[in-house]
Amino acid sequence: MLSFRLLPLILLAAVAVPFPSALAAGTARRPNILVIVADDLGYADPGFQGGRDVPTPRLDALAASGVRCTSGYVSGPYCSPTRAGLLTGRYQQRFGHEFNPGPPAAANVEVGLPLTERTLPELLRAGGYRTGLVGKWHLGHAEPFLPQSRGFEESFGFLGGAHPYLPAGRVEDGVNAIRRGHDPVDEPEYLTRAFAREAVSFIDRHREEPFFLLLTFNAVHGPLQAPPDGADRFPEIADPRRKAYAEMLAELDVAVGRVLDRLDETKLADDTLVVFISDNGGPPANASSNGALRGFKASTWEGGIRVPFVVRWPGHLPAGKTFDRPVIQLDILPTALAAAGVTAPAGLKLDGVDLVPHLAGRVETPPHEHLFWRFGEQTAIRSGDWKLVRANGISDPILINLVDDGGETNDRSAVNPDKRRELESAWREWNGQLTAPLWKKQAKPGQGRQRQRRAGAAAS
Repeated sequence: MLSFRLLPLILLAAVAVPFPSALAAGTARRPNILVIVADDLGYADPGFQGGRDVPTPRLDALAASGVRCTSGYVSGPYCSPTRAGLLTGRYQQRFGHEFNPGPPAAANVEVGLPLTERTLPELLRAGGYRTGLVGKWHLGHAEPFLPQSRGFEESFGFLGGAHPYLPAGRVEDGVNAIRRGHDPVDEPEYLTRAFAREAVSFIDRHREEPFFLLLTFNAVHGPLQAPPDGADRFPEIADPRRKAYAEMLAELDVAVGRVLDRLDETKLADDTLVVFISDNGGPPANASSNGALRGFKASTWEGGIRVPFVVRWPGHLPAGKTFDRPVIQLDILPTALAAAGVTAPAGLKLDGVDLVPHLAGRVETPPHEHLFWRFGEQTAIRSGDWKLVRANGISDPILINLVDDGGETNDRSAVNPDKRRELESAWREWNGQLTAPLWKKQAKPGQGRQRQRRAGAAAS
């Protein structure tokens, strides 16, 4: 039997692909790739999304220097599924990663991003990139599923779905410790600041070679813990929960700015493709705001799946542009591979597309004819301005025109029966390609490995 520790090396060998000869010959610098993921950020909270009570100057500047995708989506309405889709470029329902695997203390240790799947860091590392993860993982706790087993040379962060921000509240040992690689560490800093520090360190150490850094903040996910040493920056906010959230978002903004400043200081900004998203819409639990969108985290309403989405690549993408056609976090992998000059392995079925030709205006057709969701009994499909959705609070799908009805309240099925039938048919066709979920909210003890094998055989 193959050792789990040998498996990452075998996978890397299997996905190693050459990049174009001009790049290999050193005639052009391949871009660095920085993907920044916020956690549970409300769609309407950043300033560039219309937020007013929490200034986010650094995020606003990032959006102003790149392309803001106003119909940016994620394929899962909460944490782990979105991350699985991001790292594979595939709808996570294709390989059974439909739900969160459960908290570290309860989740089966054999549950995680299925080993059948090839990941973005594996592909980039095989193409000559240095790869690092800083922040939240939430894709498995056992050795085969750890970041360093899935293509990341370096990692700093925690493995579960949430973590305290304050040192006094930290779990310093056990499965959800703060870890550098495999080793638990004593981290004294407020966690958002620590993640920025580690991201800057990664940039400093790899500034002379192309790198991929996945920076996954846990801000602004609960618990609501503002920095203890900060002044009251928001005295006008009366709600104590919203006030704590505002302090956390302000810290996130500063942390993103610190990382972007380091790219400027090392003269790497023009050679770095930067993507910023949230992993899902904001939930009521952290007092976030999704604005006029209906619903929130863990729903297939727009408030659960539509997120802030910014792409910046100086010299390749325009600054200050708004792109309204639907895009999704599944597009990050093919976009990154194309920018890096790394060819996806033959036979790898990707659902994402390279966004650069679309965002740059060289391709006029939409990036996607349809986008799809399945989250248990909740479902959705978006096609152009139309959406057919079954979500929390309704038993039958309703047909929405998002241009006329962004709040998703007016069912247009009766006056557009052909469009409803068209979307129903497209969703059923997509759903027929999927596998059953590997687990519900958490796997039952002893079933993880068997279900992983079945999923590998069934995945399309």
